[in-house]
Amino acid sequence: MPVIEVQRQLLPLLDSPNQGARFYNPELPSTEPFVPGHRTCAGCGPSIQYRMTSKAAGDNTILVGPTGCMYVANSSYLCTPYNVPWAHTQIGSAGSFTAGVAAAYEAMIRKGKWKGAFPNIICEAGDGSASDIGLASISGALYRNHDCLIICYDNEQYANTGIQASSRTPYGGMTTFSPPGPMVPEAKTLFPKDLARMMAAGHPHCYVATASVGYPIDLMNKVRKGLNHKGAAYLMIYTPCQKGFVYETPRSIDLGRLVVECGLYPIWEWNPETRAYDYSFRPRNMRPVSEYLKLQGRFGHLHAEHIAKLQNFANEQWRMMGVQLPDALIRAADAKNLVNMASAEQAAAIAQTL
Repeated sequence: MPVIEVQRQLLPLLDSPNQGARFYNPELPSTEPFVPGHRTCAGCGPSIQYRMTSKAAGDNTILVGPTGCMYVANSSYLCTPYNVPWAHTQIGSAGSFTAGVAAAYEAMIRKGKWKGAFPNIICEAGDGSASDIGLASISGALYRNHDCLIICYDNEQYANTGIQASSRTPYGGMTTFSPPGPMVPEAKTLFPKDLARMMAAGHPHCYVATASVGYPIDLMNKVRKGLNHKGAAYLMIYTPCQKGFVYETPRSIDLGRLVVECGLYPIWEWNPETRAYDYSFRPRNMRPVSEYLKLQGRFGHLHAEHIAKLQNFANEQWRMMGVQLPDALIRAADAKNLVNMASAEQAAAIAQTL
């Protein structure tokens, strides 16, 4: 029996005159694999990226959803918002399940049991699965180089089970597992696990990148680059959670841009061919971290020294990317130049338009 060669899809990149611009792009596909009417919270960052990701991937796509917000909110009452095949798997088996789907389709195509192009296989795991409970199985899928794209939609907490801290929760973030108090006034004392860099360093043959819902064209192009890459790819996407972050629901995209402008969420790509990081993405503005923190209730308890510590962390991220720091950001890393977040809130309206 002759072996049939596996044909893979090639998705064209979207043209964007300015990667940081926020405007309508007429090249966006009209397909909607993720339809409206789902049961996620208003302003849900993961659902925004789900729509962007699936739209970029197209209709010949299979989605895998480990246990998390986007599983629980979108699959109750025997109803889902997916117009493409979607499968749920346990929170710890995201990588192994996805690898099995990819291997099965390759086998079926070679044996003539499946006609047409190899489907875009995408696993959408929250940071609880991707960074903690399912880290081993995802690493295994990447290491074995199965042809799939694994996405961590990073809402920086275990949002599905009541806003507990994960290894991606930022320093100073208030959760039910990291409440502020007299002994630990800053709440979360650890900085987040550098998950995307771990994946790039440990699996250098993979395409790895970071993205944010604040920059949709950049996000969708990276989805397509990951899917066009023959083999495993990994994408970590900033997806704010209104319930856990405590912000006004229309501000999801604003936060997605601010977190990048503040240097707290570097945007980059790992090129597996050159084995090098690409830091060419630059936001239009560079802002102090306080501009980002003040919009979120989870940071309302921070003191000046905590804000300065976060600013110093952000400054080191800028330096890592080879960006020269303006004097304003250097001064903002000194607690003497700052005020407590509660005092700052009295002087700034949360809903102020950026």
